Amino acid sequence: MAGSRRHRPGRPRRWAWWLLGAAGAVVVLAVGGTFLYIHVISGPTPAPLSLKPASRSSSPASAGESAATSVGGTWKIAAGSVVGYRVKEVLFGQNHVAVGRTSTITGHLTISGTSVTAAAFTVQMATIKSDESERDVQFRGRIMDTSAYPTGTLTLTKPIALGTLPVAGAVKGYTAVADLTLHGQTRPVTFPLSAERTSSEIEVSGSIPILFANWDIPNPSFTGFVTTQNHGVLEFLLKFARS
Repeated sequence: MAGSRRHRPGRPRRWAWWLLGAAGAVVVLAVGGTFLYIHVISGPTPAPLSLKPASRSSSPASAGESAATSVGGTWKIAAGSVVGYRVKEVLFGQNHVAVGRTSTITGHLTISGTSVTAAAFTVQMATIKSDESERDVQFRGRIMDTSAYPTGTLTLTKPIALGTLPVAGAVKGYTAVADLTLHGQTRPVTFPLSAERTSSEIEVSGSIPILFANWDIPNPSFTGFVTTQNHGVLEFLLKFARS
């Protein structure tokens, strides 16, 4: 009896060490597994959407060709257009950039003389997808509530002066002023964009910083698992064909 009493005090300590060891193993597996998933299994983060003039094979237009004669008229969204988001997140201590994208976009722009006089675009928010289904569930649900706010829109509110049109295949920068509607909230935005014309299309790319609170968007952080910054980026690569 006396001998058994002497061993009892040690048992709780052994259980405590065992539990601490098990907890440590779980943490190591979680962090290690997350590192493996982010850096090996899921592959590299998609590069930001941008124009790639160096890859063009179309023949340059005459340098003296005017904007009015070559691009005047109405243009509509064409195949290959992409809109999405980029948000920096920390998953179990591992830095990562979450990227979601969609090609379900409608819209148009109108060019009169040497100015873009009108432009409007609509994205079906529920079609935006990332490489992680659970992230997409959160995006469509508590974050963007796509059942209540199914679309995001961007509408130009000030003409864009084109100036002298560069040759085909050359990229030129402009500044756009527009109203951006997300999560049922409309806010004015001013942002830079790059434009390029090919033999048959106009392509435009750019990005808009989004402070979530300005559009009443809940922070995407998921307590205990994923934390994100309080802002992200809306990025786009739009291709236009004559309507």
